[in-house]
Amino acid sequence: MDFQDDPGPLRIGRVREDNRRLFALLDAESGTRRRGEIFHEYTSVQFALHQWRDYQNCARSSLRNSYVSYVWGWAVDSNSCEGAVLKGWVESRLGIRPSFHHAPLGASTVAQARYALDRIRGSAKTNAIDSQLDLLFEFCQYELARRHPAERWLTLYRGTFDGGNYETVREGNGSEGPVVRMNNISSFTADRECAWEFGSTVWEVRVPLSKIFFFSGLLPDNLLKGEDEFMVIGGEYRVRRLRW
Repeated sequence: MDFQDDPGPLRIGRVREDNRRLFALLDAESGTRRRGEIFHEYTSVQFALHQWRDYQNCARSSLRNSYVSYVWGWAVDSNSCEGAVLKGWVESRLGIRPSFHHAPLGASTVAQARYALDRIRGSAKTNAIDSQLDLLFEFCQYELARRHPAERWLTLYRGTFDGGNYETVREGNGSEGPVVRMNNISSFTADRECAWEFGSTVWEVRVPLSKIFFFSGLLPDNLLKGEDEFMVIGGEYRVRRLRW
């Protein structure tokens, strides 16, 4: 909880240092859409994504086998193979283990085996996916800093039908809500009303910008745009339960 109350920047190794040319190009561009296009173009070349095409003679087909397909996969089903890869990335880079993949992971060896298998299958779909996700996270952090230069948090909302199944780390009191442990990556929305479409329990959370992995509008493909969705790195969060 100390980090949620007083967040600092999160950085993945030497990603920015090793990709100075990309961030120099981004610095020189004022348009958000064009910066997203620059990121696509740079990543396609950097990871030779054209070699992973599913479709012949399609200039954008390489993106179908890139980080883009993993964000799409998450949007369709967070328990997909793509979802397992994203959960595995958070676990390997930030040390936060997933708590759910199709079922509570906990002490269930069957659930853990399925998660491990899905992660392996998902990783085989493209080239160096963890390194692609490293760069995507750093690009997201770069964009958040440019779009919200004076902010450290965003107020986001999470709707769920199984709020009672989340681990409560600390009970709330009169002035503060309870602290609950989220899965190591979870979906939130900036649209309070939209959150009710995803569950009978809606939590309002002050999320540090440094824990946002991806958000709608980051890339020109309009990924996740319909739900104004944010993919948030998990852990312990103080929440405020909203009333309908």
